[in-house]
Amino acid sequence: RHLACRCTGASVCAASVVCMSNMYRKFREQMAAGGDTQDLVEEPANRGGTVSLIAVLALVVWLAMRNPWMLVFVVGLIVSIFLHEFGHYWTARKTGMKVTQFYMGFGPRLWSRKRGELEYGVRAFPLGAFVRIVGMSNLDDCDPADEDRSYRSKSYPRRLLVITAGSLMHMVIALALFVGVYAAAGRLGETGSVRIVYAPVSGSPAAQIGLREGDVISAINGEVLKSREDLVAAITSNAPGKLITVQIDRGGEQQTLEAILAANPVDATLGYLGVGTESVDYIKQSLPSAVVYAVRDGAQAIVGSVQALPKIFNPANAINSIRDSAADPSTRPSTVVGASQVGGEAGKRDGLKGVLMMLAYVNVFVGVFNMFPSLPFDGGHAAVATYERLRSRKGVRYQADFGKMIPLATAVIALLIMITFAGLYLDITQPFG
Repeated sequence: RHLACRCTGASVCAASVVCMSNMYRKFREQMAAGGDTQDLVEEPANRGGTVSLIAVLALVVWLAMRNPWMLVFVVGLIVSIFLHEFGHYWTARKTGMKVTQFYMGFGPRLWSRKRGELEYGVRAFPLGAFVRIVGMSNLDDCDPADEDRSYRSKSYPRRLLVITAGSLMHMVIALALFVGVYAAAGRLGETGSVRIVYAPVSGSPAAQIGLREGDVISAINGEVLKSREDLVAAITSNAPGKLITVQIDRGGEQQTLEAILAANPVDATLGYLGVGTESVDYIKQSLPSAVVYAVRDGAQAIVGSVQALPKIFNPANAINSIRDSAADPSTRPSTVVGASQVGGEAGKRDGLKGVLMMLAYVNVFVGVFNMFPSLPFDGGHAAVATYERLRSRKGVRYQADFGKMIPLATAVIALLIMITFAGLYLDITQPFG
């Protein structure tokens, strides 16, 4: 009986090892190929896929009920992801490469069709998308008849174009959104006037003299105000108890009021009026100005995204954010859940233009993030292609061994999974907005 138990345990252990080995081999193949290596049109019904589909539909309904602008933002993200993969697909076809799969999502197939040599459809887990190009690396086996249409057989410029096309598409999307919003609705900028955007604090000097939401404060003690900062400086330069004159514009009517400043709740030595103001708003731009601003703002967003990468890939930030009762928004990890929260708040505040602006900045960030020079990112494939080009000699083409890069790619994926779960936890327990 004891021998039988030991044999049974050994069999279970051996089966586990074989299972793990098969999983790693499949992971290795998919990493080397840049997608699923099984070109199948139909699969048996998958209960997990059905459950995933139901979960996605439930999420859509929940978003629509909680905040319709969050749903608009998520739909915008899905369109952006599709266009990213379309960039890979279109450039691959134009440069003579063979594309066999175009899928939204990962995991088991939920729905698929095949037209010619291309299989396309939707998979169970909505965590991205992929395009399968044959012959992505030395480990990616393909039919010898397709070798001249493989990714690895093409010149360096063609490979670089195809692998960066996704990120380039994100930049095109962002510029289009910037230009469209700036020309149609306006760009946030100083208006030259200071308007009250919230009802005055109850019991404050502003409330006592009857200031209202929508009033424009044009001057303090005769000093003309052009920005919110001018108002703050004019108020805090006076001590509590000081009598000031407040000139306002209410519906085109000019009024002059007097108020006795109270003590500022933060610093009792500073004057306090008790009113929330803003001096920026959407200012409509001409098309040429919209293009100039779009390029400038896009470039600034790229710089900011590059500077954010070290914070994102620092696991200490994720750990510290989870431990903190109020995580620092500038260093905490986040996911699409957090981004949709911010997009929803932007929609509630500014409507469609606010959501589109949020989508523009997210597209810039995703484009930069995807070019991180390590597998499994597109930037990793670009780095490999560049390394191969540098190592090649006249008439002799060097080909990198992807097998040596799999451990690093595995470590990067493990780090991303950890950061993603930390971000999801924070998005749920400490939601933005």
